[in-house]
Amino acid sequence: QVQLVESGGGLVQAGGSLRLSCAASGRTFSSIAMGWFRQAPGKEREFVATINWSGGSTSYADSVKGRFTISRDNAKNTVYLQMNSLTPEDTAVYYCAASKNPTIIIVSHWGQGTQVTVSS
Repeated sequence: QVQLVESGGGLVQAGGSLRLSCAASGRTFSSIAMGWFRQAPGKEREFVATINWSGGSTSYADSVKGRFTISRDNAKNTVYLQMNSLTPEDTAVYYCAASKNPTIIIVSHWGQGTQVTVSS
């Protein structure tokens, strides 16, 4: 069983930065892929980024590529999402996700979400 707790959301002006954190409980963290998703009002939840078990492989949605960076610290059971050059279109609830798989994101658990609001 994996429990995920996100933090770091908030209100930021366009062009600013935020770093989201997701703290995971459970002994399996270092052996599973992790990911970030987001859901804007009136829209479906969408993929943002994923990272494999070791941190050696990452993947991003085209909309965030070059602006967002996913990373992990297995010693701290934590995954991060560094978000730069934020735009109002990035406004959403951001969810951390744990995978059933070490290399690709097949979601088995979700966090509760953290709100990110980008003002113009």
